[in-house]
Amino acid sequence: MIHRRDAMLRLGQFGLGSLSLPSLLRAEQTRGAVAIGSQPSAKSCILIYLWGGPPQQDMWDLKPLAAEGIRSHFQPIQTVVPGIDVCEHLPLFARHTDKTAIIRSLTHDSNNHEPSVYRTLTGRINNTLVVPRNQRNRHDFPNLGSVVSYFTPLGSMPASVTIPRPIGHDGSTYSGTYAGFLGGRYDPMEVAAAEETNEKPTHSIALPPEIQEPRLLARRGLLNVIEETDRRYQSVKSARGMDSYREQAFGMLASPIAKRAFNLDLEDPRTRDRYGRNEYGESILLARRLVESGVRLVTISWMYIQKNGNVANVWDNHGPFEGLNGTEMLKARYCLPSLDQGFSALMDDLQSRGLLDETLVAMWGEFGRTPKLNPSQGRDHWGACQSAVLAGGGIQGGQLYGSSDKDAAYPSTNPVSPEDMLATVYHALGLSPETELRDPLNRPHRLVDGRPLLELFG
Repeated sequence: MIHRRDAMLRLGQFGLGSLSLPSLLRAEQTRGAVAIGSQPSAKSCILIYLWGGPPQQDMWDLKPLAAEGIRSHFQPIQTVVPGIDVCEHLPLFARHTDKTAIIRSLTHDSNNHEPSVYRTLTGRINNTLVVPRNQRNRHDFPNLGSVVSYFTPLGSMPASVTIPRPIGHDGSTYSGTYAGFLGGRYDPMEVAAAEETNEKPTHSIALPPEIQEPRLLARRGLLNVIEETDRRYQSVKSARGMDSYREQAFGMLASPIAKRAFNLDLEDPRTRDRYGRNEYGESILLARRLVESGVRLVTISWMYIQKNGNVANVWDNHGPFEGLNGTEMLKARYCLPSLDQGFSALMDDLQSRGLLDETLVAMWGEFGRTPKLNPSQGRDHWGACQSAVLAGGGIQGGQLYGSSDKDAAYPSTNPVSPEDMLATVYHALGLSPETELRDPLNRPHRLVDGRPLLELFG
């Protein structure tokens, strides 16, 4: 076992300050589980999760010939791929459609946030969720990041990270955002907890701000954290004998790789400018840094924290909001402009660094939006049809997959379920959807009951 006081002194010399890193890695190697799949086409995945429900008719599936009151106020523009048009407020995205597959027929039957978030992140339907709020718990099915963590060997970086925070508000962190019945050891690392909750982020040691000086750090700070962790884990029978994993976890805290990966100040200022000096651009840039350092799956939960501290899922563009109608919300800094800038910078960056072929970039939300504009010129919840985007990681670019009807209300060809989307991501990472997980009662569960969209791969 690592000598605790020596560890504190050594960590103190690194000057970690308030950097949040995992306090404890997975407690045991994957328990004999073997994920039998094809040869992976991607080493890692960045999921840009547009919480709230992005409107397909105003972004990637415009219907300029639809009736007034249905068609978007935005105009379609041509992209670098003939025949693929996108919204006029995505001009930078339009330069990269040769790298993307746009899916226009993603569909499910829920119009509520909570069950739709759960299904699109876990591939399971949970009719017990409380609406309008639900609290994640250890009966939940594990989400995408946790499954990837379960099947990833221990390394110097966590297998899965959620940034800038998980989905949650008004005291609850949503079901579908962590490992559920797999247990806390497989939770994605969370850099910060959900706003408006009293929860602590999973697998994170945030040093008290007053503990900065190395001797204080050694004497009072991280030492107390380790001893408290020891007491907690030694009290759990199944957690005893975990010393080597604690040692690896604390070694990661001191790891130059981890420190560098989370430190955006090491980036060229021009690169930070290209991504955007806002939470969205910086989250996308951090995601690139994390996968470059060995993290296999990074989930970006897109939300807006208002000046009063309240959480807003701004893709939920009913309107009005902060004096803007629903259409105007999409043009605000927290929606299309930041997404366009950050995604474009990511595509350029991954390609120039030789990482695009091995990094799958996925983008979707929990549902789409109604065909009809409401009185606030926004759109309401609509699970029956939405669009999604995939790029890199073996995906053949320049594709449209599936189609919607004349109002983008229902799929007209090649309907795709949330389970199919998750199966596609798992396939890219070399995990067969048929691989089994075991719950605490030793009952078997398939990873997901979906079909990988093999047609999308080159």
